[in-house]
Amino acid sequence: MPEGDSLHRAARRLQVLVGERLEVETPHPRAASKRLAERLDGRVLEHVEALGKNLLLRFEGGALLRSHLRMSGRWVVQPREAPLRGRPWLVLRGGRHQALQWHGPVLELGRGAPLRLGPDILAPEPAFGRMLANLRREHGGRALGDALLDQRLVSGIGNMWRAEALWEARLSPWRPLGETADEELREALETAARLMREALEHGRSQKRVTARAGRACPRCGTPIHSRGQGDENRIAYWCPRCQS
Repeated sequence: MPEGDSLHRAARRLQVLVGERLEVETPHPRAASKRLAERLDGRVLEHVEALGKNLLLRFEGGALLRSHLRMSGRWVVQPREAPLRGRPWLVLRGGRHQALQWHGPVLELGRGAPLRLGPDILAPEPAFGRMLANLRREHGGRALGDALLDQRLVSGIGNMWRAEALWEARLSPWRPLGETADEELREALETAARLMREALEHGRSQKRVTARAGRACPRCGTPIHSRGQGDENRIAYWCPRCQS
């Protein structure tokens, strides 16, 4: 699943279209049914930003397009003259570049209604205090790993960075929030922010535990465990020895 760093990279790539009056197409029939092309074609793209796992595109007149890529979506920016193959959900075409959105079922057009999201883990100055306060308002029996994926509490952390940050911080995803000290929660949040910022700026680093079930922990050699967690049964990866 694309996580916060992927959306921030997409926002950076899309900056080449900001300030341009765009031609808009929706080749995919499910996107076409939303009538996005009719409502956005010919408008100037004024601003693009990532917020958690959402990409927000603001057009002149106050129109705000929200893109969420779910499990397999992606944004591609290429030269305008590149041939269009297949049926992307959305095409934004400027003078020299075009942006294509593939396999992203969430495309919602509104006028800036606020999203119910926690602070962005990749904000220039992450609001760790607010994130911590949000986590503390949750039931003390809720598992730490499950809470970190709740976008209402902290936005941008996905399954992979949840696993990698908790491994770095030596915290089990199954630790109840009520048994986790403020210092430990803050360390988990700061570690996630650091790892994701490094990935955004320099490319993703080696995975330590993600998708490595049964393989040796790089730190202590114990086999990595995996199991579904939370209402959505997202797979948690952890070392049962050095993550407590």
